[in-house]
Amino acid sequence: MVSLKRGAGCMIRFENVSKSYRRGHAVLRGLNLEIAEREFAVLIGPSGCGKSTTLSLVNRLIAPTAGAVLMDGADTAEMDPVMLRRRIGFVFQSIGLFPHLSVAENIGITPRLLGWPTQEISARIRELMEMVRLPFAYAERLPRHLSGGEQQRVGLARALAARPKIMLMDEPFGALDPLVRDELGAEYRAIHDRLGPTTILVTHDMTEALLLADDIVVMRQGEIVQRGSPRDLLGSPADDFVRSMIESPRRRAERLNEALSLGTPA
Repeated sequence: MVSLKRGAGCMIRFENVSKSYRRGHAVLRGLNLEIAEREFAVLIGPSGCGKSTTLSLVNRLIAPTAGAVLMDGADTAEMDPVMLRRRIGFVFQSIGLFPHLSVAENIGITPRLLGWPTQEISARIRELMEMVRLPFAYAERLPRHLSGGEQQRVGLARALAARPKIMLMDEPFGALDPLVRDELGAEYRAIHDRLGPTTILVTHDMTEALLLADDIVVMRQGEIVQRGSPRDLLGSPADDFVRSMIESPRRRAERLNEALSLGTPA
């Protein structure tokens, strides 16, 4: 079992979790993992390593083949899945805004389903649009009238609307251009620090992981290869696989520095 951050309570716990799909193909193999309250954890690894499956187990989009997933000490298998999901923010690459609803209606949909008073919903929408840096004049626009980055800002605001204790993020910035991706990543990290949810982000980009995470969980073939802070991974990669992942952003930085010094394209 991976230990908790010192002084923090456990928000999410995977106890010997396995997941198999058709023909017995094992995506996860006896996963044991603890995510501390208010932690920003990043799951990273190659395609098919089980990171998105791990994320989907938290809000019961899928169920484990064996083992248990606990949230705040309670087995999620014993919770109503609809109410569980309304307590968890979920942001994913395809965004999934409701095309027939305005920006304000998209942001306010979960509080509305939870029965919040109309005035409180309106105040929360305005607060979140300011937080994700969307002009309030956009409140009545439909998603098709927004850029990709603006749509993802609405997706972030919608996920945060009901003040979730947990935020799940599956490649949320992967389809955006590099400048917008970096900007939104940094802005969400600031929001995380301000609001204090437990965040789990799935990415395949080690640079993004190193810049955003408190702890990085490196996965391969359904198992954890290494977990540690960015400093831990940079200083002591567990094996050649982790070392190769770490070297990629280092090589990119070295190429950029060389290009800048020579005044030529990278």
